[in-house]
Amino acid sequence: MIAPKPPSRPDRVSLWRHLRLFRQDILSAQPARLYRAWMAEFRTPFFRSYLCNDPALIDRVLKEKPADFPKSDRVREGLAPLLGRSVFVTNGAEWARQRRIIDPAFAGGRLHQSFPAMLAAACAARDRLADRAGQVVEIEEMASHAAADVIFRTLFSIPIEDVVATRTFDAFRRYQRTQPLLNIAAFLPLPRWMPRFHRPAVRHAAEEIRALITGLTEERKAAIAAGTAPQDLATKIMTTPDPETGQFFDAAEMVDQVAIFFLAGHETSASALAWALYLLAASPDHQERVADEARATLGESPKFTDVARLKFTRDVFRETMRLYPPVPMMVREARCPVRFRDRDVRAGSQIVLSPWHVHRHERLWDRPDVFDPDRWQDTVVRDSARKAFLPFSAGPRVCPGAGFAMIEGPLLLAALVRDFVFSRSNETEPVPVAHLTVRSQSGIRLTVTERR
Repeated sequence: MIAPKPPSRPDRVSLWRHLRLFRQDILSAQPARLYRAWMAEFRTPFFRSYLCNDPALIDRVLKEKPADFPKSDRVREGLAPLLGRSVFVTNGAEWARQRRIIDPAFAGGRLHQSFPAMLAAACAARDRLADRAGQVVEIEEMASHAAADVIFRTLFSIPIEDVVATRTFDAFRRYQRTQPLLNIAAFLPLPRWMPRFHRPAVRHAAEEIRALITGLTEERKAAIAAGTAPQDLATKIMTTPDPETGQFFDAAEMVDQVAIFFLAGHETSASALAWALYLLAASPDHQERVADEARATLGESPKFTDVARLKFTRDVFRETMRLYPPVPMMVREARCPVRFRDRDVRAGSQIVLSPWHVHRHERLWDRPDVFDPDRWQDTVVRDSARKAFLPFSAGPRVCPGAGFAMIEGPLLLAALVRDFVFSRSNETEPVPVAHLTVRSQSGIRLTVTERR
């Protein structure tokens, strides 16, 4: 099965045409040659940008010398109204301090404590879908609802049906639909005193989200003080001191971090789950294998250790993230002059690492556009994946929730496919576009029927 991808732009277009396409959708704004190139240079009047697909360059930027290639402020420009100074956008000592506080909550030994909440969210998603059996369902919306439920339950011990959770989820949906990955300040070197030209709908949604998160964190702070707080992720993070300074997150910092947990944990998981269900709907044989494995593995009361036995389902999830990496591009900045593949790169240049192109690169993967979960059992593929598979980034800035996502994703997928058959409706094939994550341009609609 050939997994759909957006059409590529012509090799040569004007700068303003490129910027306009880039702002609309960064995937279709790229030429087809990037699926073969090891490196490409883009020049604008304001900065130079280098796309690096060479695994050696990716390792250099993410693993070998990450301090020389910090997160670019150009990406932060578009996300600042929501994320503030969260761990996703900071650098240096500020970022290191944030990770020292956050990482213990997502340590491998603690993930099993979040499993009951994940399982409850999976069961709730299954029950909601049962009410719509026999209908055509907008799968991205369903996946967003399920992923948001996981976040609310594991972070604040409240289900999606909670009034505040529902309002936050609705505001995130509005934010996702109106926020481009990059705004004009990402392209133009504007001075700090100038406005950032955020769309009014983006600002209003971000303000509402942050106000709701502020209320949740204040309530939790009071519960911690009273000794009545549940031992969920929010409590763990708010009660973890920096091991070097002994300081905790203050209220404003906690709002920033919760915002990125919602954005990263909800958006990325929803994207991967929706595309996985679409790919299985287009590959009935693979879907039956997932259903068989789920029936054999997940009993009436699944346990945390059962997820490790969902081997084929996990390979389906990996293959989905290869074809549709939730975060399609990452931008770093060269702090000092460097040399990449016999080319001089100036200090201040933008270094773009593109999981979207690396995961479908014609020199790195056999049949790169084919959905083939079995490829992950090939030793050669597993070796190449160490160099060319980065859905969660890599190196010191690897996503702290990567392990969390690799439990949540296969669990939700198995729980849904065990009880329902997903098949393509008669509507057009979905076209991937990049908003905050890789989504379908006009949604993904599948017919859902109960298994007998």
